[in-house]
Amino acid sequence: MICSLCPRACGALRTERSGNGVCRMPALPVVARAALHLWEEPPISGTRGAGTVFFSGCSLGCVFCQNEAISHRDFGRPVSVPRLREIFYELIDQGAHNIDLVNPTHYAHAVAQALAEPLPVPVVWNSGGYDRVETLRALEGKVQIYLPDLKYVTAEYAEKYSAAADYPAAAQAAILEMFRQTGPCAYDEAGLLTRGVVIRHLILPGKLAEAKRVMDWVAERFAPGEVLFSLMSQYLPWGRAAELPELNRRLRPSEARAAAEYMSALDLEGFTQEPEAAERGYIPPFDLTGV
Repeated sequence: MICSLCPRACGALRTERSGNGVCRMPALPVVARAALHLWEEPPISGTRGAGTVFFSGCSLGCVFCQNEAISHRDFGRPVSVPRLREIFYELIDQGAHNIDLVNPTHYAHAVAQALAEPLPVPVVWNSGGYDRVETLRALEGKVQIYLPDLKYVTAEYAEKYSAAADYPAAAQAAILEMFRQTGPCAYDEAGLLTRGVVIRHLILPGKLAEAKRVMDWVAERFAPGEVLFSLMSQYLPWGRAAELPELNRRLRPSEARAAAEYMSALDLEGFTQEPEAAERGYIPPFDLTGV
C-alpha cells in the first residue's frame, strides 16, 4: 500500500512485512499487548476493564511518550487481520466492556477490515489526535467511542515536542469529525459510554497556559456534556524529555490544581487524575500478552 492514512501523508510503500514511512510500520498490524485495562476513564474501564490492544509504531515524535518502547522503539509482533479480530473476541470473552484500540491511526485500513462485521461491544479509537479526517470518515459506523488527545493548540509546541507543527489544526479537525460521527455522549444503564467523544489533555510542566488554551478551545466548540474532557496529570519525564530542561521534572501540585480549577470554571464535564497517577506502575508491561 502507498500510505496516506495520517496527516503526514508521506506516501510510503508499506508491504505486509516492512515499512519505510514516518511510522516505520508494515501494512500488517504490529501489536505489543492485548489485555483488560482498568486505567482508562471510568465510563470506559467500568468494573471489568477495557479490552485494550496496544499497537506499535507512531507517526508522531512526542519526546515525552510513556509508551515509547512501542511507539518509538517499535517493539511488537505482526498479526494478520483475521488474528486481530480473534484478539478482539478473546478480550470480549474475558469480560471486556469494549475494544480499546490504542494508537491505531497508522493501521486504520486493517482495523476497518477487522471491523467489517460489527462487534457485540463498543469500539474505542484511542489515538494521539493526529488523525486525518478522510481516514476517520472511512471508519464511520465502525467506531462508537473516540478517545483522542488534544496535546497542543500552539504550533510551536507541537513542532518542538512532537515534530508536527500541523498537529493543532489536524487534531482539531479530527475531533470535530469524531463528534460529527458520534454525536453527544450516550451511556448504558450501568453508566458506561456507548457513544461519544472523550478528549484528553496531558498537562506538561510549565505549560499551564497551554492547558488553559486547550480547554478554551473545547469549551468554545461544545456545549456542556456533549463531550467529556479528561485532564491528565500523570506526566513523568520519560523518554527524550530528560534532554529538555523545561520538561525534565514532574508537575507541581499547584499546576495540576490550577488546571483543574480552570476546567471547573469552564463547566467542562469529565475527569481529573489524582497525583498518584504519575507513577511508573501505571505504564502497562509491553510483553506480547494476548498477542
